[in-house]
Amino acid sequence: MLVAAVTRGGGPEVMAVQHLPVPALRPGEVLVRVHAAGVAVWDAWERDHTTAATHLPEILGSDGSGVVAAVAKDVHDFKVGDSVYGASDGLATGFYAQYVAIPAADIAHIPQGVSLDEAGVLAVSGLSALQGIDDVLQLKAGDTLLIHGASGAVGTIAVQLAKARGIRVLATVRNAAGAALVRRLGADAVVNDQNEDIIAAAKRFAPHGVDAVLGLVGGDSLERCIDTLRTDRRGRVAYLEGIEGVIKGSYLPRPRLGVRMTLYSYIPGRAEFKRLNAAVEAAHLQVPIAAEYPLTDIVQAHRRLAAGHLAGKILLLAQK
Repeated sequence: MLVAAVTRGGGPEVMAVQHLPVPALRPGEVLVRVHAAGVAVWDAWERDHTTAATHLPEILGSDGSGVVAAVAKDVHDFKVGDSVYGASDGLATGFYAQYVAIPAADIAHIPQGVSLDEAGVLAVSGLSALQGIDDVLQLKAGDTLLIHGASGAVGTIAVQLAKARGIRVLATVRNAAGAALVRRLGADAVVNDQNEDIIAAAKRFAPHGVDAVLGLVGGDSLERCIDTLRTDRRGRVAYLEGIEGVIKGSYLPRPRLGVRMTLYSYIPGRAEFKRLNAAVEAAHLQVPIAAEYPLTDIVQAHRRLAAGHLAGKILLLAQK
């Protein structure tokens, strides 16, 4: 099979297309003929930070979609020909390949209304959005939420899931295209954090402060977002490990007295995918794709990733 692998630590140029054997199934696993994989900032971090313990060539790709090609004898939830998507809790799951062997607990049938392309970028972003809103921030209808970095892969899904729950959403973006996208997806108000005052916009949106912040971009702009929270010690912040500026603990926002601040990461598994599928179908979710590249153009895909300002997530097509 063809794979896109890390050959050594470094920039996009260290990615290379190689031929490797199709992985053998172990008990509890499913062999998936990969259709598409998501390309994300944590892939770039993994590429840049190889160590002496890294097994090279390393196949990246934490989430993706495809069709079941074989199942282990002890797997009964899937059959050959099923369309599936999934992710594990490891960075180098191996979806940058034409085939991947993955535990059956880490995949799910594709929800209704989602294409095989869209499913390729849904798992990690969808779980991150859902768990941030429901589990970490524990938001309910009528609450106000500031989503910082709303036009990215997680943010575009978070906007839709929040609106489906009756939550009022203030979205921050970095350009006009991002603003147009999140408005179309249902955001109640939008602010461009490159040339507009986040604090002033939040004051107009929620005069007594927003209830919660979902931080999907780090740095000084996240600090300003946190300053928009209500001041009665009920404000809370969820910021995602692996996002730009918050990866492997490289940036942690300044603590505030009375503000609950949680660094979190997505959790896969059968129950979580069941929750996600139900939420996706109820929200009639759209999954924005920022750009598409064939597996053989992996270097260009990672260069586009490095350029930033993505509206959605990059899709890597394994069979094209």
